Amino acid sequence: MTKPFLPPFSADTDGSVQRDKDRDSLFLKATMRLASAPGDIAVRVRNLSAGGMMGEAPVQVERGDVVHVDLRNVGDVPGKVAWKAEGRFGIAFDHPIDPKLVRQPLSSKDDRPNFIRKIDSMSRPLGRKG
Repeated sequence: MTKPFLPPFSADTDGSVQRDKDRDSLFLKATMRLASAPGDIAVRVRNLSAGGMMGEAPVQVERGDVVHVDLRNVGDVPGKVAWKAEGRFGIAFDHPIDPKLVRQPLSSKDDRPNFIRKIDSMSRPLGRKG
């Protein structure tokens, strides 16, 4: 496997590659688009940091490919493929994101506390409207 070459990676004076230490291991689904191919690709996000992610998908990518990843609560994030190996690949984002947002549940339109929403739903009549 080759060493990554794009941010968030930087070489130390001894030539070793340093990666973001604030990576979250997780299992999350996302959608990815390759600039060179039409259509959306379902991706499993294995770890995530402010500067990039490791993904897994049955797709052929090459180092340097331009991609756009749609992350939950963040939206479209442009980046480039930094490395690839056996169905997994690393993406270096063009701009940092807040990885904590991705872990948050999807927001709902109803901002009332959950117990009030449950009580309200129990008071609705059952059966057909009409």
